[in-house]
Amino acid sequence: MSTTNAVESVVDAGATSLLRFATAGSVDDGKSTLVGRLLHDSKSVLADQLEAVEHASRNRGQEAPDLALLTDGLRAEREQGITIDVAYRYFATPRRRFILADTPGHVQYTRNMVTGASTAELAVVLVDARNGVVEQTRRHAAVAALLRVPHVVLAVNKMDLVDYAEPVFAAIAEEFTTYAASLGVPEITAIPISALAGDNVVTPSANMDWYGGPTVLEHLETVPVVADPSDDPGRFPVQYVIRPQTAERPDYRGYAGQIASGVLRVGDAVTVLPSGRTSTIEAIDALGQAVDVAWAPQSVTVRLTDDVDISRGDLITPTGSVPATSQDIEATICHVADRPLTVGQRVLLKHTTRTVKAIVKEIPSRLTLDDLSQHPAPGELVANDIGRIKVRTAEPLALDAYADSRRTGSFLLIDPADGTTLTAGMAGTAFAEAAADAAPAAEADDEGWDF
Repeated sequence: MSTTNAVESVVDAGATSLLRFATAGSVDDGKSTLVGRLLHDSKSVLADQLEAVEHASRNRGQEAPDLALLTDGLRAEREQGITIDVAYRYFATPRRRFILADTPGHVQYTRNMVTGASTAELAVVLVDARNGVVEQTRRHAAVAALLRVPHVVLAVNKMDLVDYAEPVFAAIAEEFTTYAASLGVPEITAIPISALAGDNVVTPSANMDWYGGPTVLEHLETVPVVADPSDDPGRFPVQYVIRPQTAERPDYRGYAGQIASGVLRVGDAVTVLPSGRTSTIEAIDALGQAVDVAWAPQSVTVRLTDDVDISRGDLITPTGSVPATSQDIEATICHVADRPLTVGQRVLLKHTTRTVKAIVKEIPSRLTLDDLSQHPAPGELVANDIGRIKVRTAEPLALDAYADSRRTGSFLLIDPADGTTLTAGMAGTAFAEAAADAAPAAEADDEGWDF
């Protein structure tokens, strides 16, 4: 199969493609109710699940079922009527499959929103029509822009509480669109809804005849998410080396993993990083069958014409698009651990399937999401902080800029003592930059961490 035909096959699969999306918004804007309404009205709720929600709602003195309970599963969430952790739900319609992440609205759970939106192709930002765009709305728009989420939906909720007034919706949509566009969000779609009543969630609203756009579900079903994989450079992180050494396959040596981006073809000249050794793709096996071409995000086994020393963590890439390798990494990070990240701290850096030792050399700035200003040389980053860091690794890594590839431009910092995830990182330039005085680099110790 040619690359062109392979790409056409990917595009043809759009009718049953997968969309990952996340919800965000301030406290009590109705995120969980919107998700519950989507699940309920799209007939994606099992009878026993709905019965359990109805029973819980009656126990709380509510006549109608509280659809937010379909996602708020923790006891603390139900007692307080808030979302604390990211709740993932899976559902499907005849046109598309969905993985949704219902993320918390509290400022203290910003890190959870980052987690939920990090793999999302679309973010639904809710706004209470009575309150308009508030500080947390701007914060979530900034996080979506920082994470390079390609599509953002502004869902102006609780329109029933403002008499379905078009001017209210128009003013909120204009304010949010202007702000999000200034952050570089590429596509913004505004939809007036009432999650509680079901207006414009799955079915069009009879109360807003002035609105002629799609419902939330219709937009989710039709937003384009199938990209041409040949537009991206080929990146294949090796996860496992397969050497069966059986009588049937005594010389089989395959490199298994998931293609992170781009296309691989039999006959391609490839380079293995970080060693720089070169070879040619002899064969590609997918689901037990030999194929001529494979593309992201397929899981395959690649065989090369030469016996090259390759192990887990190495990167196979077409020779014509080899990324630069470096031990010095500059990135924007969101700190997710309760313990702070400090200058001079020893960490493990995990990039795709490769994990190496590293030292935090500098923390030049911390981002204030309220006004996008930079606080220079903070010295440390605490939970939910977003900031710039400079890291020195023990071995060279092949990171793409996060703006070019969310998969190969992202990494994690891990505590080497207990394996706790400390930080989610995005290599390269952030969506907004401000001049900041660099903090002096800390002197590394001599316990095997001085690179």
